[in-house]
Amino acid sequence: MASPGLIPFLVAMMLLTGVCNTLLTKYQDNQCVRNCDPDDDASKRAFFNQPVLQTAQMFVGEMGCWLVVGIMALWRRYTNSESPTRQGYEAVDTTENPEPASEEDNDRIKLLHPSHGGFSRGYLIGLLSLPAICDILGTTLMNAGLLMVAASIYQMTRGALVLFVGLFSVVFLGRRLWAFQWISLLGVVLGVGIVGLAGAISPDEKPELSGSDSATTDGMSDTARAIVGVLLIAGAQIFTATQFVLEEWILERDPIEPIKVVGWEGIFGFVVTVLGMIVLHLTIGTTDAGRYGPFDMVEGWHQMMENPRISTTSFLIMISIGGFNFFGLSVTRSVSATSRSTIDTCRTLFIWIVSLGLGWETFKWLQIVGFGFLVYFTFVFNGIVQPPLKSLRPTEEVQELLPEEPIEHQ
Repeated sequence: MASPGLIPFLVAMMLLTGVCNTLLTKYQDNQCVRNCDPDDDASKRAFFNQPVLQTAQMFVGEMGCWLVVGIMALWRRYTNSESPTRQGYEAVDTTENPEPASEEDNDRIKLLHPSHGGFSRGYLIGLLSLPAICDILGTTLMNAGLLMVAASIYQMTRGALVLFVGLFSVVFLGRRLWAFQWISLLGVVLGVGIVGLAGAISPDEKPELSGSDSATTDGMSDTARAIVGVLLIAGAQIFTATQFVLEEWILERDPIEPIKVVGWEGIFGFVVTVLGMIVLHLTIGTTDAGRYGPFDMVEGWHQMMENPRISTTSFLIMISIGGFNFFGLSVTRSVSATSRSTIDTCRTLFIWIVSLGLGWETFKWLQIVGFGFLVYFTFVFNGIVQPPLKSLRPTEEVQELLPEEPIEHQ
């Protein structure tokens, strides 16, 4: 658990890196890669469109958690090198009637000396490839959706995660939802729908269409792109929720250090993503229809290496992803559910404010309404805000859906 004095700093860094993850990715999407000269036809400009490659760079950032694990191991070895215990001495218990260990002490012992619940350590680590695959699918769909919508709509639509986490927790983990929580899930769906409607009614013009008509190079209007983008992002939350439930199931059987969970998922995710990129490149990217598209791995690599802005942001995204996971895991067990929900709300607000300031999107009143529904019903679902009707308020303690408290990796 983090030191109380460090928690404000860790929370601030978690918020900063979380905001940077989305904004840097959107900045990357806005970079022109072909027909970029002033004399070129603006309608023929091509922008960075590599959601699979962006997924791979996310996993590189997750693998960076192993650097933290290594540094911490070296630090512990250094600080314990001169301890009496390391030299073979052991303290003698002089208490005549030692008190039995409390439940909290037993939990601590389990964390220090975990049992594997019938699974071998290698098999259990291999199971982490399953949430990694879910992470691949969810992140790639979200990156594709971010290409089509504003950064704030992207972040707000991700609020649909609580809906699928709630449903999957009931179906697969045997959790119980109260009536107010079911109503809250319906409110979250309504909020996401209003946010998506705001993007469809007042879509933000794509950069390549400035001064031209509203039909994009892929044949879709801005409204259609906004609708498809929201559906991709909302649908991606199914895979993210599945990832959370799988992580919960695995950690219930063996409390692996969360930072190592992220590190292993980074390794599995990167390997599977690269293999998938090779297969997609050979089957789709090398065809005439797939050339210069999201599955043209060679073209994507050239775009990343030849454009300094894209390569620089890729490096910064890797650092930001690694930092977000480290800071998030450092505070997730040290702050309340209220604080975590407040952090997520502030993250969305900051992304919205910065995007407006940079001119990446326009202000939409309807979006405020949708965001308000999302925040309120998420707070009600998590028990932060009491339901308005006394008849909906629980008479017993509400069971926590995911006691292991996984966090989003980006």
